[in-house]
Amino acid sequence: MENNELILQCVARAQKWLAPAFDEETRNAVQAMIDNEDKTELIDAFYRDLEFGTGGLRGIMGAGTNRMNKYIVGMATQGFANYINKAFPGRDDLSVVVGHDCRNNGRMFAETVADIFSANGIRVYLFESLRPTPEISYAIRHLGCQAGVNVTASHNPKEYNGYKAYWDDGAQVLAPHDKGIIDEVNKVSIEDVKFEGNKDLITIIGGEMDWDYLQAVKEAMVDQEVILRNKDLNIVYSPMHGAGRVIIPMALRSWGFQNIHVVPEQMVIDGNFPTVVSPNPENAEAMTLGMKLGTKLNADLVIASDPDADRLAIVCRNAKGEWEILNGNQTCMMFSWYIIANKKKLGQLKGNEFIVKTIVTTEVIKKIAEKNGVNMRDCYTGFKWIANEIRVSEGKEKYIGGGEESFGYLPFDKVRDKDSPASICLICEIAAWAKDNGKTLYDLLMDIYAEYGFSRESTINVVRPGKTGADEIKQMMTDFRNNPPTDLGGSKVVLSKDFQKLEARAEDGTVTKLDMPDKSNVLQWFCDDGTKVSVRPSGTEPKIKFYLEVKDPSFKCAGCYERCMEAAEEKIAGIKKSLNLD
Repeated sequence: MENNELILQCVARAQKWLAPAFDEETRNAVQAMIDNEDKTELIDAFYRDLEFGTGGLRGIMGAGTNRMNKYIVGMATQGFANYINKAFPGRDDLSVVVGHDCRNNGRMFAETVADIFSANGIRVYLFESLRPTPEISYAIRHLGCQAGVNVTASHNPKEYNGYKAYWDDGAQVLAPHDKGIIDEVNKVSIEDVKFEGNKDLITIIGGEMDWDYLQAVKEAMVDQEVILRNKDLNIVYSPMHGAGRVIIPMALRSWGFQNIHVVPEQMVIDGNFPTVVSPNPENAEAMTLGMKLGTKLNADLVIASDPDADRLAIVCRNAKGEWEILNGNQTCMMFSWYIIANKKKLGQLKGNEFIVKTIVTTEVIKKIAEKNGVNMRDCYTGFKWIANEIRVSEGKEKYIGGGEESFGYLPFDKVRDKDSPASICLICEIAAWAKDNGKTLYDLLMDIYAEYGFSRESTINVVRPGKTGADEIKQMMTDFRNNPPTDLGGSKVVLSKDFQKLEARAEDGTVTKLDMPDKSNVLQWFCDDGTKVSVRPSGTEPKIKFYLEVKDPSFKCAGCYERCMEAAEEKIAGIKKSLNLD
């Protein structure tokens, strides 16, 4: 599309936002974009509508169809309400849960959502203040609701907010509901939105649900005796200004831990996240204050949750006594190992258990499961797919844990999304178990590598914002699909998977079908030495992600770690060069 044509289309879309249905502040902001000679902001704000991706609705706050504002939230909610009423015809007891985290405008968006649902005859259970994402998921199931909404942009920068849509099983919406909701949203104009709420249909919830949720979280515990023997484990925790600030220390105490310290600067609720560049536990910088306090207090480990408290970060001491930040793959691997090994030791495995990981997460987890006779399943990125595996097996097989490389884990099945309160409690139990055996979390990680093989993972994010960026990302995927690599950093590609076509192609040209519940725009390449590379556009952010995993069979003990890491980094540099990412 020529740029002039795109500008004309965006101007036409923007002019609709000058109507009286929009408030004066919004109309002025839109008019300023139209009048500005530089149309970059106008194009970014109006070139498309925000769509449900792997994490729902998410975008930069501001005026426009491609922005998070009360009108986009309003139209999304009106469409969602219309879909709920169609999906459950004839029912007069429909209900939803609505929550939010610490982000700017979060309470306003949540109250807007509650008003619109109630105006459409749907009872709303609205949390009194910010709450963790997993508690919203739990509440939907616990209250028997048909759907739910959490207003959050998870770990994104402060400019963002978002809208996670949940269905009656407490999981984020999947097909056909996601497409059905989008179809209904696309039919809605601003004049259709019922902004005036019915207060009689809005019930405020809080402390009672917190109690019920905390009781459920204790079901993730494997061995309380280990905790009681190590109740003085020295723990430093940070909520990164977000929703874990109250519930996570309470959860830790309910499990039996008594020596819990919080990072005071990051206990302050603040959507501007003043103490971090970005409130993402994947970024080492975000853990700086926690490690500083951990050093002062001689802590055993430092843990953190992101703003909506679904993800977690873990920092432990390495062989030199220095702080070592575990990556998401290591975290997921450690959870999987501990749950399987210790449930097996305690006689808690009955033979019908399964765990889940995403296709971009380390293959070491598969080895752990296979060696211990536990079924492991691969699924797409996004916890809605892990939740889908739980749903299809309910009553037949028992879910005991699942996670992904992006610092998310769910160790029990009362929730259907990432759960940092439960996961943080469990990682502290694992640290207690390690201490009980004269080890640290780092020592345990080394033991796992020695038994199941060393693996080094790296994620590369190529950010391309705006319309031009979206086009560039689309072209990159097309080029990789049409001309896949045959060599990655000197390793021969022996198997390629295309989840858009649901095909796997071996080096001899043999094609087999991939058994997945839906198509997804993901490519994977496997090499003869165990190297794995995955590439996918993000469903929630303007970037394309590359997931690299390399092996080193020479790893025998903890003394090999630094050497294997250095060799892995060299290998990763070679792979980046092969993909033109250096």
